[in-house]
Amino acid sequence: MAALQDIRSALPQAQIDWVVERSFGALVRRCGGVHRVIECELRRWRKNPFAGETRRAWRSFRFELQREQYDAVIDLQGLSKSALISWLAQLSPQGRRYGLATQSEGSSFEAPARWVADVAIELPTHIHAVDRSRCLCARALGYEVTRPAEFGLKVATPSGPPARPLVALVHGTSRADKQWPVASWQKLGQCLIEQGYDIALPCGSDAEEQVARQIADGLTQAQVWPRVELDALADALGGCAGVIGVDSGLSHIAVALHLRHVQIYNFDTAWRTGPSGTCLQCSVFASPTPSVDAVWQAWLTTGEERVVP
Repeated sequence: MAALQDIRSALPQAQIDWVVERSFGALVRRCGGVHRVIECELRRWRKNPFAGETRRAWRSFRFELQREQYDAVIDLQGLSKSALISWLAQLSPQGRRYGLATQSEGSSFEAPARWVADVAIELPTHIHAVDRSRCLCARALGYEVTRPAEFGLKVATPSGPPARPLVALVHGTSRADKQWPVASWQKLGQCLIEQGYDIALPCGSDAEEQVARQIADGLTQAQVWPRVELDALADALGGCAGVIGVDSGLSHIAVALHLRHVQIYNFDTAWRTGPSGTCLQCSVFASPTPSVDAVWQAWLTTGEERVVP
């Protein structure tokens, strides 16, 4: 999203189409400047590649992808599946396919992505994930990245403020080793409640809902949010006073919405995926996990008034 906003600023007349997994399509449609969202389901299709439904869906996807001829096709992922999409996309007579030349630290990279690219772009090995996409697009399209990241993510305006401000505790993540203990969430939630906040607990699966209810059982002012699509969840987060969460998609949405936010890391990888560039957001790292006090102090720090001389 940040790379797309850079393109819009540098090339205001550009038509930008985005290929995305269907589960993220609704969220991408909230990103300002997207002309067309082209949805695919590669994760699902590869499980039953020869099924009739898969073949029909694949043909429909190829038709949508190849409706346009592109002056630039940019692969921001560097994976075999993204290389396939890049290869299938149709180019204009002067069009080029752009991609990563090498792997950056902590990120996946697969050889087909390098083979498909007409222009493979070298980037620093040690680079933040957001900056990697921004720099790749800038070098492909011939402009400079000169401003802080803007994400262009639009959310619905709440009808009115809640009776008590909400803080969302984002406990769910795809990896168990990124989780924070339930007892720690409960203790942190109690600190927030004593400071005048209510607690919201989003969940996206049965397992996450079970954990959310365990956390809520130890708190007096906590609500487990129902499962909704990502765009509706972004709306809900947009109405919060802040977010405290582990390294997960919802935490990254909080960053994109410029919310007051603390991101919890059990690994020293915040330099690659954590919030940066704003006094409202920070990350906390410790092994095996950060203490409740460390996270609480980080939260208090994000709320301090800053004076720019």
